[in-house]
Amino acid sequence: MAKNRTTKDKLAWTAAKLFQEKGYEGVGLSEILANAKVPKGSLYHHFQKGKSDLAIAAADFASREMLRVIDDAFVPAPDYETGLTTLFHKLAKLFDLMGKWNGCPISGTLLTGAQNAVFRQLSEQIFETWITRISQHAIRLGIPENEAEDRATHLFVTLQGGWTLARARSSSDVLRTLPRYLT
Repeated sequence: MAKNRTTKDKLAWTAAKLFQEKGYEGVGLSEILANAKVPKGSLYHHFQKGKSDLAIAAADFASREMLRVIDDAFVPAPDYETGLTTLFHKLAKLFDLMGKWNGCPISGTLLTGAQNAVFRQLSEQIFETWITRISQHAIRLGIPENEAEDRATHLFVTLQGGWTLARARSSSDVLRTLPRYLT
């Protein structure tokens, strides 16, 4: 994380990382504050509802990062297949950097408390945003419009399952092999 981030960004980034590692229920506010190295008053200044507001900000932060990775993979790609292969290779590197036990930052943050309608709706919106972004790249790279959303959804579902299998096997190689199931 860049050193010039605001206190609000530090809290969101730290929460995203910890929620991804331990799940929403597995992280307390004291742990977030200690890791972010900010005083308790900062939390409630930026996130009036406390942990739930912080979880929403953390999910938004993680989603923006994922959209950046998607764009970094597809923007320079000459075709859809190259973009999706690059995406999975970038995600495999991320998997190795983050630790082989971490799950999806959105699922770990928002779907832990499945009874929370706001969290469920936000996770659906975030995932749909990812699928839409991939679909837009697919269309730009020559995939017919009537196929683009199906391919993007298939990529997303494959990614989620692949990430889970990579965690179980403690191997990012699972992610690197996924493109063959999508082309």
